[in-house]
Amino acid sequence: MRYVALLRGINVNPATAVAMADLRALLERLGYGNVRTHLRSGNALFTADGDAEPIAAAIERGIREELGLSVAVIVRTAEQLRGVVEHNPLEVRDPARFAVVFLARPPDREGLASIDPAAYAPEEMRIGERELYVYFPDGLRRPKLPPLMEKYSTGPATMRNWNTVTRLLSLAEGL
Repeated sequence: MRYVALLRGINVNPATAVAMADLRALLERLGYGNVRTHLRSGNALFTADGDAEPIAAAIERGIREELGLSVAVIVRTAEQLRGVVEHNPLEVRDPARFAVVFLARPPDREGLASIDPAAYAPEEMRIGERELYVYFPDGLRRPKLPPLMEKYSTGPATMRNWNTVTRLLSLAEGL
């Protein structure tokens, strides 16, 4: 099965630095095949047997034990990532300002739906299965939505812009 691992918060400062060569080597030591990385922001693609949750836990444990970092890892199959792209409920007007927040667990739909859209306008948000689709027309310099979304978080999450999401899908389907 083809997988994509999304690591949260690596390479954002010197304390969270992870060389992609080290990440690839770690994934290979864990027994995963066809390992490759995309960008320096914690995107890995590989093949493996098993379910996504135990794979994510194994990667988290490996990073903690071998690299000394506590990093949340969210894993999706290539097929699940295809569904994320195909079921996008918003128009992608600017792929660099459009993002998907990948959630480890299903979102608190009721809590998120209770947020008044006027509180975060002109930003937009739609709820997916285990993702949030968000549009930041003014960019990510001072977004309003992330703090509101975190209030209703049910677990770890990590965000990728649309360009990265679609490129990861292309790479995963080509493994």
